[in-house]
Amino acid sequence: MSAAAAPLTAPTRQARLARAAVAALFLTNGAVFFNIVPRYPQIKADLGVSNVVFGTALAGTPIGALLAGLLAGAAIRRFGSARVASLGIVLTTVVPLAIPFAPNWIAFGLALFVIGALDAVVDVAQNAHGLRVQRLYQRSILNSLHGVWSIGAVLGGLMGSAAAGLRIPLAVHLSISAALLSVVALVAYRFLLPGPEDAERPAEAQDLAAADGRPAAPPAHGRWRSFTGSAVRMLAALGVLAACGALVEDAGASWGALYLSGDLRTDAATAGLAVVALQVAMTVGRLTGDRVVDRFGQRTVVRAGGALAAIGMGAAVAMPSVGTALAGFALAGLGVATLVPAAMHTADELPGLPSGTGLTIVSWLLRGGFLLSPPLVGFVADLTSLRFGLLSVVLAGVITVVLARVLVNRTRA
Repeated sequence: MSAAAAPLTAPTRQARLARAAVAALFLTNGAVFFNIVPRYPQIKADLGVSNVVFGTALAGTPIGALLAGLLAGAAIRRFGSARVASLGIVLTTVVPLAIPFAPNWIAFGLALFVIGALDAVVDVAQNAHGLRVQRLYQRSILNSLHGVWSIGAVLGGLMGSAAAGLRIPLAVHLSISAALLSVVALVAYRFLLPGPEDAERPAEAQDLAAADGRPAAPPAHGRWRSFTGSAVRMLAALGVLAACGALVEDAGASWGALYLSGDLRTDAATAGLAVVALQVAMTVGRLTGDRVVDRFGQRTVVRAGGALAAIGMGAAVAMPSVGTALAGFALAGLGVATLVPAAMHTADELPGLPSGTGLTIVSWLLRGGFLLSPPLVGFVADLTSLRFGLLSVVLAGVITVVLARVLVNRTRA
């Protein structure tokens, strides 16, 4: 029987509870960092530093994530994805409590460095556990989990904005959020899946890769040979795909408002709608993407999404106006909505790798994409204009269409 025709069984109560629990982890993970962002103006004023110095301190987050991200696989194999994700979120809520007492920008940057390092490990662990639950469901659920993360980011931002508006002291605000989010993470831990990370995989060598037309996993003595051969090429391709998703997402966050206010001369309120259009479309795409992926397969959906992002942003650049720009950012967000979850799922199913290794490497390359995409677009914009710099989104869409062939097509065998 083919992968697409295999009969589905109703998820057990344990699977449903585990899905709700891991969704709660994604929600809290999204809320933790964005809960702090609205307080940046106050933090900057309290530190009494310039924009350059403050920006240097903010770089602590991606630097910490890049340096610690490759440790996630070892942590998952040692402690399990459930424990790493849940307790990691608790630690991530505790570290920001040092920010109100930071005596200078260096201490603030160090706190962000630790937050970034913890977040990188938690991100891999929660995705690894989400994929465990997905194997129990025998259908795609990872896209909706990423959609829940986006909802958590919005809720965290609203929480931080409300605290700032009410002039709640930063220490009190962060203490309340730490207590609330930690309780959610600890309660969720009780309902996560027990046992080893590979407990939900098929007992025989016919894994999802085999069902997708690829060779079955090699025996244990051949794992290192596999890792140094085809797996490296696969991880490189998946890393490029993940980086393309990062570039498109960052285009709206870093450059959308600047493009509308500069090239199109809109007011500040209208300019801010660029990132809103991209993020709302991406969230909708992720919340609805699982059903589409189950029907058409990940390769087809990601290819179509890459084409949609390229066409949408290409039209926005070719025919510049406020309407086409907002539509272009929305189509770009919708187009890459399922890209990162698909790359992570495929990396986690690569044969011959220890648990968590493929997912760790692709997640690390994804964060590298977030770090490199702003200066890349800025460099092109300085040479020509920001309008041409946004052609990087079109290029990312084209690359996605080409490389989508490496993705596992079905989420169940």
